[in-house]
Amino acid sequence: MTMSDDNVFRPNRRGVLAGLAVSLFAPGIVRAADDSTAGSKPGESKGEIARSDEKAADAPPQLAGDYANERHVFRTDLLSKGPAPDIYEPLVTPSTADQLFYRSGLGGELELVAWVSRYTRSAKPKPAVLFLHGGNAIGQGHWQLMKPYIDAGYVVMIPSMRGENGQKGNFSGFYDEVADVLAASNRLRHLPGVDPHRMFLAGHSIGGTLAMLAAMSTKRFRAVVPISGNPDAYAFFGRYPQDIRFNTRNPREFQMRSPLCYAHSFKSPVKLFHGTEEAHFDSRLALLSKRATAAGVKMEMATVPGSHNSALPGEIEQSIEFFRSVAV
Repeated sequence: MTMSDDNVFRPNRRGVLAGLAVSLFAPGIVRAADDSTAGSKPGESKGEIARSDEKAADAPPQLAGDYANERHVFRTDLLSKGPAPDIYEPLVTPSTADQLFYRSGLGGELELVAWVSRYTRSAKPKPAVLFLHGGNAIGQGHWQLMKPYIDAGYVVMIPSMRGENGQKGNFSGFYDEVADVLAASNRLRHLPGVDPHRMFLAGHSIGGTLAMLAAMSTKRFRAVVPISGNPDAYAFFGRYPQDIRFNTRNPREFQMRSPLCYAHSFKSPVKLFHGTEEAHFDSRLALLSKRATAAGVKMEMATVPGSHNSALPGEIEQSIEFFRSVAV
């Protein structure tokens, strides 16, 4: 399904945020990063554009058309329907946050939980950050990571997605969840005292990929920071086929989940982050940046010392610097 902007543990890789959310913060269940860019492509589309000298025969095709428009006509075909795959914590609101609900799904059929930082309204509306958590379940550790944004003066929201933490809705893997992101952003921008013109988007790991796809779907965000997101759904699901819920015989299912296929569709300035120990992301993110900048998108790429988890505090601090450079 698609929506408009306004409607719009297992031990080996879904563990605790080692050395981060556990040892530094409260426990949180998350999924570890995809650590491979290997994976076969089920097929290619008629809309494929010549890749010239990209020298990446296994890269997803670059397609014509705008991603946002394609979302309005594409319907994902879920052959298996059910909740998100990660083991989860109870949805207990962190002590420094407030819980609110936002509606997503066709006709707003899904009522989903989001956590929002407490703030006092001021004469000047406050900037806001929508942060998309890693993994397919939200946990207390995710919220603890938001303190730098809050201390910097941002209103922060972390939304849960359909099928997560025992909530209603069918997990689709990088597709219908984008509609949830758009719906959550609509809820955030309408909160009292929030400046809708200074709303920023960031996400980590799976949330980083969702941040890319959401940034191609709307002009709503002033700037976007995907952190350790994989822009290649072929590679991601090639490594984690157990997460596939959609019809793999249709190559469009992969393409609509791959930011690399629509890199020209980003509608906000973007800065891509990943850790220096995540070299497996280098080639795909470099290709994403190459395709995007060739189309006139303002996109930067940076690495921060550390691994998928240990680099995250530094990446969050640098994302604040980036957001400030775009809009005070």
